[in-house]
Amino acid sequence: MNNLVLPFSFTLPTKIVYGPGCVTALIEELSANGGKRPIIITDKGVKDAGISDKITALLEQNNIDYIIYAGVEANPKDTNVEEGAKAAREFGADCIIALGGGSPIDCAKSVGVLLAHDADKIKQYEGKTAATKPLPLLISIPTTSGTGSELTFSSVITDTENNYKMTVKSQYTAAKVAVCDPELTLSLPAGITASTGMDALTHAIEAYTATCAEPISDAMALYAVELIYNNLVDAVKDGSNLQARSAMLLGSMIAGIAFSHSDVASVHCIAESLGGANDLPHGMCNAIFLPYVMDYSMAYAVERYARIAKAMGLSFESEAEGAKKAVDAVKKLAVDVDLPAFSTLDVNIDDFEKLAEMSAKNISTESNPRPMSKEDYLRVINNAYYQK
Repeated sequence: MNNLVLPFSFTLPTKIVYGPGCVTALIEELSANGGKRPIIITDKGVKDAGISDKITALLEQNNIDYIIYAGVEANPKDTNVEEGAKAAREFGADCIIALGGGSPIDCAKSVGVLLAHDADKIKQYEGKTAATKPLPLLISIPTTSGTGSELTFSSVITDTENNYKMTVKSQYTAAKVAVCDPELTLSLPAGITASTGMDALTHAIEAYTATCAEPISDAMALYAVELIYNNLVDAVKDGSNLQARSAMLLGSMIAGIAFSHSDVASVHCIAESLGGANDLPHGMCNAIFLPYVMDYSMAYAVERYARIAKAMGLSFESEAEGAKKAVDAVKKLAVDVDLPAFSTLDVNIDDFEKLAEMSAKNISTESNPRPMSKEDYLRVINNAYYQK
C-alpha cells in the first residue's frame, strides 16, 4: 500500500507533558487554562492504589477545590458517564481531570460532551459527527500504558440498554493537555500491564495496516511497535523497571496518535463486540484476536506486516517470511506475558455468530486490509477459540 501520493490532514490538539515526575505540571496547566474547580474522574482501582492521593495532594497544596467521581467501571457504561456529569454539575465543576486507564479517560471525555452540550444522555452523541461543541477544559493523566486515550479523539462507552460498545468521536473530544508521567504506572499489576500493553501493540499494528493509514501515522505506528514489542515483557516481569515503563507509556501514547489519524480495524471490531457482551478487559480481547486477524489479513498486506517484523527486530529473507514471523511473534508475546487463551474464558460458543454479526457492523471493519463479512469474522473467532 503506497500512500505517499494521497492527501491527508494531521491534527493534534492535545499538548503533551511527558517525563518521570511531571505530574506536578498539573497545577501549572490548570492555571494556564483557567481551570479552577475540577472534577477528578477515576475508578476504584486507581483510588485504592493511592494514585489519586498524589493528585488531590497537589490540588490541596494549591488551595484548589475539587470533587472525585470514582464510579467508573471497566468498559465504562453510559450510566457512569451520566452519573459523572450529574456530579460535575452539582459541584459546579469548570474543568475535568481524567485519571486512570482508558476507562476513566474515555468516561471523562463523554462527561465533557454532556457538559458541553447541556445534555443528560450520552447515547445521542454516538458516532463521528454528533458532538459539535468544545468540551470544558480536560486534562488527562494516564496510569496505564495501553489505550492512548489521553491523546485520542474518541471514547468507547457501553450502551447498557443494547449491550454493545458505542463510539463517541469528534475533534472536540480530545483532551486539552495530557500529563504523561511513567512513574504513575510503576504500581500497575503484571496482568493489567500485559493486557494494556497488548492493546497498545494492537493500536500500532492496526494503525499501520489500516486502509486509511497515512505517512505520519505510519511513522508513529512503527516506532510504537518497536517500543512496545521490545519492552512489554520487561515491564510485566519487573514493574519497577522505569526504563521499560517509560518505553511502554511512550509507545502507548505514540500508538494512540497513530490510530487517531488512521484507524483501528477488525481486531478491535471483535474485541469491542466480545468485551461489550461479556464485560471482558479490552486489552485481553485484543491480544486474543490480534494474531488471528493478522493471519487472515496477511495476504492483503504482506509488505506492511514484513515492515512490522522489521520494527520488532526480526530477521527474514523475504516479505512473506517476515509477515509470517510478525504473526508468530505476536502470538508468542501474548503467551510470554501470561495472557489467557480464548477457550479458557467464560464465553458461550453459541454466541459466536452474534459476535460475528456485531463485529461486521462495527464502523472500523472497512479499515481492515482484507475485507471481512460476518462469515469471515465467524471463521476468525473459531480459529482463535480452537487455536487453528
